[in-house]
This record gives sequence, C-alpha cells and structure tokens, in this order.
Amino acid sequence: MPRSRVAVLKTSPGSVVEDYKRLMRMAEYRGFLPRDKETALKINISWHYFYPACSTTPWQLDGVIGALLEDGYAKDRIYGCHNRTVVVSARRGEVANKQKQVVEKYGLRNVHLYERGEEWIRYTPKTKMRALDKVYPEGIRIPKRLVGANVLHLPTMKTHVFTQISGAMKNAFGGLLFEKRHWTHGVIHETLVDLLAIQKEIHTGMFAVMDGTFAGDGAGPRCMEPHVKNYILASGDMVAIDAVAAKMMGFDPLSIPFIRMAHEQELGCGDVRQIEVAGEDIADTDFHFRVRDTLASHGQKTIYWGPLQPLEHLLLRTVIAPWSYAASYLYHDVYWYNCVGRRRVRQAMETEWGKLFTAY
Repeated sequence: MPRSRVAVLKTSPGSVVEDYKRLMRMAEYRGFLPRDKETALKINISWHYFYPACSTTPWQLDGVIGALLEDGYAKDRIYGCHNRTVVVSARRGEVANKQKQVVEKYGLRNVHLYERGEEWIRYTPKTKMRALDKVYPEGIRIPKRLVGANVLHLPTMKTHVFTQISGAMKNAFGGLLFEKRHWTHGVIHETLVDLLAIQKEIHTGMFAVMDGTFAGDGAGPRCMEPHVKNYILASGDMVAIDAVAAKMMGFDPLSIPFIRMAHEQELGCGDVRQIEVAGEDIADTDFHFRVRDTLASHGQKTIYWGPLQPLEHLLLRTVIAPWSYAASYLYHDVYWYNCVGRRRVRQAMETEWGKLFTAY
C-alpha cells in the first residue's frame, strides 16, 4: 500500500478560505478525484441547529468549492449532497448552518438523496461484509447516483458517543445508508468498515476535508463542548485522516475499533507512525478530549449493548419505534439545546469564528 498522506494546517478566520485551497493541493486531491466524473460534496449535518463543531462549516464548503472550480472541475458536475435521519432535518440544517447559501453562491446543484426522483438500488458488495448483510438480510440499499461518482467528505473534528470520534468514515453513514441506518448502531464500528469497503467499490474517487476550526469535546455529535482549535485537515485516505484527527484529539487511533479494523483490512492506514503528515508538526498535539455520555446516549447504550439488548428489535425496529424519535427530540431539541446549548452558541459567536459565521 502506498504511504498515506494527511495535510494539516493552522488557519485563521481571515485566511481560512484560501487556506482550504492550499490544504487540498498539499494533500494532492486532484490525484484522487477524476475531473471527468461527477463529484458529490457529502455535507455533514449532525443537527438542524447551528452548533459549533457539529456540522460542515460554510468556510469549509466555500474553500473546497473554490479550489475545485479554480482547478478546472466543471460546475455542472459538482453538487451538494444530503441525506436525512429520523431525528435531524437536512432541509433546516443546511440553512441554519449556512451551507445552502454557499452552494447557491457558486450556482451548484443541491441534491437531497431521499427526495422523489432519487433512486435507491439494492447493492451486493464484492467485499465480505462484517455486519451490513446481517442487519439488512433483504439487501443493502444505496443511492444510485453515487455509483460511478466521486465523493468528497466534509466532516468536522469531534467526539462521538458511539464511535469515540466522528470523521471521514462516519460521514458515509449519513450518505450511503437509508433512514433505517439506526438499526446498525449496535454494530456501528463494523458498519463503518463495511461502508468504506462499499465506497471503494462504487466511487471513482474519494477525498476528505475536515474542519477543526471549532472542535467538539464530550458527548458528540451534538451535546459537545466546542473549543477553538484553528486546524484544518485533508486526505485521500479516509482511515488516515480519521487516525490523525483522533491522535490530535488525544486518542490512540488503533484503540478505536473502526480505525483498527479498517487498517487491518487494508482499507487505509490507521497507524500514525506510517502516515506522512504534511504541513504542521502535530507530534505533540493533544487536545485531551474525552467522550462523555448524556442521559440520552446512556439510555441508547443500554439498548444496544446493555441489559435491554434482547429488546432492541422490539424497541427500535417495530411499530413502537417512534417512541425513541420522540425521546431524542425532547432531550436534544427541547431540553439540552435550550438549557445548555444556546449559552455555548452565544459564547462561540463572540469569537472571531463566530463573527465569520455571522458574516456569511
């Protein structure tokens, strides 16, 4: 396997858009994304509110689109790409996070994969699956338009209550799987590895650009404590960029199951000692982040891996499953955002990055 490269840069609100362009070229992105294919910009929306470190930032999207157009990628072959979940509205989120505004500024298409006219097909992977064939014995369904296309993932640097960190590999979870993807939470690490294997089969090119201007610590992907960190990362290796991000956040990458399994399956490099890091010296970088649970995530874990596991099918895959969507809404949107999140957003908006967000 050729040596994996991850580009890492320090940035500032005044230079971030141009820094993203420099970052992508430093990571040699043109070698990963053929220009004669369509390129889906897989935008991350982890909440339909703006919350720092939670979702793709407007400056991240701005810099990426600018680099593509400057380097000869045809505007009509690039589009913003969204999926949805049962608890997060991509339609609301793309506006609240000012992603739609950036896509429209450049005159690009904005595709929502679940809308009428978007076809989902059954796909039989060539690679032996670790979990998805068991979760979906009737067949794995993926969006038809992503087959034979490039994908450019746009994650943020944050922790996650189920996967320890959320990055490029986790970003595919919101793109390739249909609404019932929450069925895979009990085998989430295996699922992320399966999804990366499928992506390598169906995509003509893959690349990831990660925003760490704000980084999220704690009970991600939503109930986090955001910190200004001023980093941006890019790579054509989904495993390597996640490994470097994990290392920077303070984790041992190979102790995270999905990174270790993907590394062992040779889907990418998860050993930072074998990764070429271009740009910043991150050898001593450690944010000292730690994953923490909320009441909601603790309850979910008792169903996926705890004493309620025998009831998972009944609770989450039958007609009574909507109770869990209502519980998530009441906890995250009604309680946590209003009682904790709003104050943290106000504090973030007083930073230079908050002022930049307001300016979009």
